Amino acid sequence: MKTELEGRTQRFAVGIVKLVRTFPKTVDGIEVGRQLLRSGISIGANYREANRAESKGDFIHKVGIAEKEASETVYWLEICESTALGKTADVKTFSAEAGELLAIITTIGRKAKGKSRQISSAITAAGAVLCFAFPLFRFPAFRFCL
Repeated sequence: MKTELEGRTQRFAVGIVKLVRTFPKTVDGIEVGRQLLRSGISIGANYREANRAESKGDFIHKVGIAEKEASETVYWLEICESTALGKTADVKTFSAEAGELLAIITTIGRKAKGKSRQISSAITAAGAVLCFAFPLFRFPAFRFCL
């Protein structure tokens, strides 16, 4: 079952493919196009894979990869804008969409991490209190408390 965001990222990937086809066949056009193509297509592939994750941890990891790819895509689109690769209007449209996808995917990742991050912080805080409350440094297993 395809979600709304899966469809949106797929349409974005198709648009990126079409945009890259308009780049000049120069060294910069080919290299930037290749990087943009890889990261732009990867957003949707990783998000789709996250939706089919086997555990919450797996979901968080795969959404994190999609987030990194979205961030990289924003970067390459900024390069395209600065170097006039592709039609300016198209690049700006894709930059805006990549920024929105990045924001959405980042929010999904943060919400998924929410409780596990709170629990992790509580455990870390409790461990710090124990390390300073009890002089366990005499024991080899507790040398990390120093």
